[in-house]
Amino acid sequence: MNRDVPRAPWLRRLPSGVWTALSWCAAGQLALLLFMSTTFEMAPPFGLRHPGFLVDLVPRTALAVALALPVCWARRRPAQVFGVLLAESVVVLALGERTWPLFMALNVLLGYLAAVRPGRVSVLAGVTEFAVWFGELLVVRHDAPELSDLASTATAFAAGIAIPWAIGNSVRQHRRYSADLRTYAAHQAITVERLRIARELHDVVAHSIGVIAIQAGAASLVLDVEPAGARRALDAIEATSRETLSGLRRMLVSLRHAETGGEDPSIAPPLAGLEAVDRLTETMAQAGVEVDVRRKGRPRPLPPEIDLAAFRIVQESVTNVLRHAGADRCEVHIAYEERELTIEVLDDGQRGAPGRRAGSTAGTGYGIPGMRERVALLNGRFSANSRPEGGFRVAARLPV
Repeated sequence: MNRDVPRAPWLRRLPSGVWTALSWCAAGQLALLLFMSTTFEMAPPFGLRHPGFLVDLVPRTALAVALALPVCWARRRPAQVFGVLLAESVVVLALGERTWPLFMALNVLLGYLAAVRPGRVSVLAGVTEFAVWFGELLVVRHDAPELSDLASTATAFAAGIAIPWAIGNSVRQHRRYSADLRTYAAHQAITVERLRIARELHDVVAHSIGVIAIQAGAASLVLDVEPAGARRALDAIEATSRETLSGLRRMLVSLRHAETGGEDPSIAPPLAGLEAVDRLTETMAQAGVEVDVRRKGRPRPLPPEIDLAAFRIVQESVTNVLRHAGADRCEVHIAYEERELTIEVLDDGQRGAPGRRAGSTAGTGYGIPGMRERVALLNGRFSANSRPEGGFRVAARLPV
């Protein structure tokens, strides 16, 4: 992003015709000031004298318009116009006229330069303006000025240069800060999206791989003595694999259409929700864990993000029961309340790694931290801890 061009939204919305009108108004005001200041009463430097025709009205008007005309291009080429106005001040001084209207315009233009150009450009312009003015002052003052008067005059003029420069520079700094904030927000959005994708991959893959690993181990144990049991385990592996591939396909299609800005429901099936809990219980039963699902309240349609998060919490929790708890059953409580959806998963496992399941520093799993992040993004409440009577409890409250 080019930070040296005004980026304020209200400035971007101004039509080019408005900018042109503003430029011509500024040039007209400067021309009026120049016309009113050309009284030809000042003694010209170096003993020069004015031709008599310069005191006529028409030449004075033409001179004022010619000197103010470059201001019309100040928006597009502020640095070049600044240099032209400095040169004009030297010409006006040579004619013996007052140069203060030009230096007023130069100060305003310096503030604009500080707002839209790098600091080195505006600082160099300010120093050059002060040097030109100081040189012109020494030329106009034929007598040797007192040091105190010269210092006070120079201080006043330096303040007149510094104030508009400081205002313009503060505008530029604010614009840069706003641009940095937008860049930071964009980076944060990318990070959040990456975390979302990581959570989805973990929930889709980790659950399925865990089930497949257990089913494959069971099939290898009974392959010789109970071929029918081995066949059932292989069927479960096939079904789980197909479901996983379908979930990955949905995710990839969603990401592809998020990048292109399009969406085709015919090729992007809806993501899983609480309606998939029954299929999940069947898969877990084949893996050796009975899931007792208890629903309270009247089921109703939920926002997609709430529905998906609720299912992922149930899926990850029962997967942890399968992989870590050593239990053969667990309970899933789903309560549809007026303003909240409550999810609770209980097991009575006596072995495994409860600290790891809780996401402590001793473990390396990402399941429960991922669930916690999901709930936090939805402004809900989450807890996961061991039960006093034994086993583990995962609870989440999601606002609906």
